[in-house]
Amino acid sequence: MDQPITLLLVDDDHELCALMKAFFAQNGITAETASDGKTGLEAARKGGFDLIVLDIMMPEMDGFEVLRNIRAASMVPIIMLTARTEQQDRIAALDAGADDYLAKPFGPQELLARIRAVLRRSRLPSTRSDVLDVSGIRLDPNTRRVWRDGEEIGLTSIPFAILEILMRAAGRVVSRDELTAALYQREATPYERGIDVHISYLRKKLKSRGHSYILTVRGTGYLFRSKHTP
Repeated sequence: MDQPITLLLVDDDHELCALMKAFFAQNGITAETASDGKTGLEAARKGGFDLIVLDIMMPEMDGFEVLRNIRAASMVPIIMLTARTEQQDRIAALDAGADDYLAKPFGPQELLARIRAVLRRSRLPSTRSDVLDVSGIRLDPNTRRVWRDGEEIGLTSIPFAILEILMRAAGRVVSRDELTAALYQREATPYERGIDVHISYLRKKLKSRGHSYILTVRGTGYLFRSKHTP
């Protein structure tokens, strides 16, 4: 990205922080680090960061508590780091207000790609200003707001982008490769579960009287359907 990036990395792994800080510097990113949740929250409250990378398992205050406190006052983009493998824990991170998550161990280039993707989504205004309205789901790309049956629901950047893509293609199957290319500018890998977790999170947020708006078409991708689609 052409704009300078300043981020906060909150993780109790001192070696990882040092390595990532050096890696970020090589890629034109200024990084400040904090080794526990309480210190990380204090730094976040001072502001001045384009994005926060936040570990879940930390002393003093875990990542979920830090995230909730930050979200009470700020919508700064946040990527969660987690060593947990359970999908429910990753959905919990999104539900608490994270923009994206990355499982440990991870490659520095993958984290860099996710940082750029999240910032691109949060910084750039939508080129499509038309409001989408499909079977009770209303999405405004301009204000980045979503309503279900008239009730507003909060979505962060990546889930919002996925929903917009699926709604624009309502009635057509969108492949995982299409979604990954649009979000991260790369092909999906056979073992990648990131898109699946975001889809599970969206299903939870959009569920209305037992109706699921997003169908999985096995081996192909996902379909946004209306309430009248069987």
